[in-house]
Order: sequence, then structure tokens, then C-alpha cells
Amino acid sequence: MAEIIQLDDKLQHDKEKKAEIIRKRKILAVQKVFQCTHCAFKCEKCGIQIDPDIQSKESGTRDLRAPYRFCEGCSEEYVDYINRLTGKGDPECYWHNEAWLEVWKKWIDYQGVIDRYLKSKEFMKLLQELKETR
Repeated sequence: MAEIIQLDDKLQHDKEKKAEIIRKRKILAVQKVFQCTHCAFKCEKCGIQIDPDIQSKESGTRDLRAPYRFCEGCSEEYVDYINRLTGKGDPECYWHNEAWLEVWKKWIDYQGVIDRYLKSKEFMKLLQELKETR
């Protein structure tokens, strides 16, 4: 009889354990979004490490036609993608075909969805909850 577990204590312990698991999942969700999508030290498209102050060799400044943090190669591809949408583009890059255009379109759409998620009331609520628990 000495090993009788108090039911209330057990329920309280289980409740606290579940709350801690949920809190860790919330923190992980926020970490993944910011570490994976907003790292200042990697190209947003290919993931290669870059200098956050990346500069174009020709102009000495970041290519403002590319609204994302790109390495030099992805920046050039993005500009060619935009040019091809307007009927231009580099004709020597024959591999920039319809499938390539679709990859870029889907990637840009994905970026828009991520931005909408970060601005959603639910994500904002999650951030607020985490801020209050610290």
C-alpha cells in the first residue's frame, strides 16, 4: 500500500508534461521558420552560404532587381527569369525552358505563402504566447 500513486498528482504531472511538450513544439515551429527561411547568411533559393552584404561586381551594389537574398548565380537567374516573362532573356541559356520557368514561378509563389504565414493572426498569436512565457 506504500506505493499508492495519488491520482491528482499523476494527473497534474501528466498535464505539466503535455504542456511542456506543446511549448517545445511551439518554439521549434518558430525556430524552423526563422532559421530556414530568413537566414541572412545563405542564398534564399539554393541555400549556399553568402556574404549578407553581397555586392555585384559590376555596380558595387546589390542588384535591386532581385528582391531576395541571392548568391550571384541565383541573382542572375532571377533577372533572366523576369526578363523572360517580358519576352526577353538570354537566348544562349537554352536550358532556361518552360520547366525552368515553372520552377521559378513555384519558388516565388512559395515565398509569398511563407510571407502570408508569417503575417497570419495564428502565427502572430504563437509569437505572442512565446513572448509572454519568457
